[in-house]
Amino acid sequence: MTYTADPRVDAYIDSLPDWQQVICREVRELIHAADRDVTETIKRTNRPYFVLQGNICALLAAKDHINIFLYDGAIVPDPEGIITGGHDNKTARTVAIRQGEMINRRALTAMFKQIIANNRAGGWRKLKR
Repeated sequence: MTYTADPRVDAYIDSLPDWQQVICREVRELIHAADRDVTETIKRTNRPYFVLQGNICALLAAKDHINIFLYDGAIVPDPEGIITGGHDNKTARTVAIRQGEMINRRALTAMFKQIIANNRAGGWRKLKR
């Protein structure tokens, strides 16, 4: 997969423990594979964000897991039950991945693609009305 990596995102990931780096790099590859127009940046001082006509997701390392914040306004279906937090959040839900856990690549990629489609259609705020 070819994409333009933001060196600040590289620095964020490189500063993490090895197991968290592996998770973040896998998520990064999945989001870029979901759509070649996805770009990455840093927002909120140091958090990696992936955007395309709006936020798609962000990464945040916690002590014992990586949080993937999905900016979907809670409108993207979750048929495989990968959402672990923020079920009632109006802006973003989370998928927490812990050391040794496998990422449900298929389900996460499907959610990324739906969020991107929603962003291209005007964003979840518009679609939720």
